[in-house]
Amino acid sequence: MWVGINGLFWEYQTGSGQYTRSLVRELMAQGAEYTLFLPHEAKPETEDLHHRFLDTPFSKSENLAKVWFEQVSFPRACRGMEVAHVPYFAPPLFPSTPTVVTIHDLIPLILPAYKGSILVRFYTRLVSIAARRAQAIITDSGSSKRDIIDILKIPRERVHVIPLAAGERFKRGVGTAALDEVRRKYSLPQEFLLYLGGFDQRKNMKTLFQGFKGLRERLGDRYPLVIAGALPDKDTPFFPHPRRLAEEAGVSDGVRFIGWVPEEEKPALYRLATLFLYPSLYEGFGLPPLEAMACGTPVIASCEASLPEVVGNGGVLVDPKEPEAWAETMVAILTSPQRREEIRAKAVEQAQRFSWKKTARETLEVYKVAAKG
Repeated sequence: MWVGINGLFWEYQTGSGQYTRSLVRELMAQGAEYTLFLPHEAKPETEDLHHRFLDTPFSKSENLAKVWFEQVSFPRACRGMEVAHVPYFAPPLFPSTPTVVTIHDLIPLILPAYKGSILVRFYTRLVSIAARRAQAIITDSGSSKRDIIDILKIPRERVHVIPLAAGERFKRGVGTAALDEVRRKYSLPQEFLLYLGGFDQRKNMKTLFQGFKGLRERLGDRYPLVIAGALPDKDTPFFPHPRRLAEEAGVSDGVRFIGWVPEEEKPALYRLATLFLYPSLYEGFGLPPLEAMACGTPVIASCEASLPEVVGNGGVLVDPKEPEAWAETMVAILTSPQRREEIRAKAVEQAQRFSWKKTARETLEVYKVAAKG
């Protein structure tokens, strides 16, 4: 079976790009026959990648070029193939071959702040209609499957839950030299709390800082909070600036902002952290807590949306609207070395349930279902 894969986001380090790269690499390892279709500006990192470049007539307009790639260039290139796969929420309205689309979440349709401009809403409407014409839908969690069935009105049997996974680098050990290098680079203390995962409003940084304030009132300044990731350029309702939120909570003197962290340094960063905190209000899956668990770092995460499926009993789930509960949970774990070790062991065990090998194998089965019509 030959599969055409939309590689528009191939070079993106997170989100759909991370998913596409991880999936394609494992499909290659399992001997799948595929062609990855890329925009001309993409730069494949290996000659082993079976790919083709596709032209668009709108090189001066990024948005028009994107829509043309998705709706014209890609389906046209997939003619004659047995299956086409769009690994993000943008299937063609008029597919030329049985199409599989991965819908990680329906954030633009569920959360009002994410609906965007009139043009963005028109685009979301277009791809929503197109999704109903896809032969099969892949999604990351049971939570997202329920959203897809309820909102897009797609029959249950056409929606397949295939979880993501932490990369193998998170499951392997990290040497002392690498740990020491990351600690030196970011001037990290011996013990600290860690947040990594974006700063848009659903990430719920306000609760994080308020919970951290409650922790400091109980345990003092022993555990600073380290915030990783590139900060927003502006302070807006959609991207509330974490520095302002920390100041409003009265904890700015205990918060360290270390900026963007390269992917190769994240395993060491997770392993150095005493706790990983993830209070998000909505996630289609939520890779950061899974990556942290794979590294053996105790995780406290939100109990909303898909996160209970990801974290399971490998971490502690807390109401993201209850800062006091976050403070109490942090104190309980930090003051009990035995409990930390118990959570650490369960975290590694939970993370082992997810693998890209399994994700790719189950994706191949969906391709076969789609090809049969």
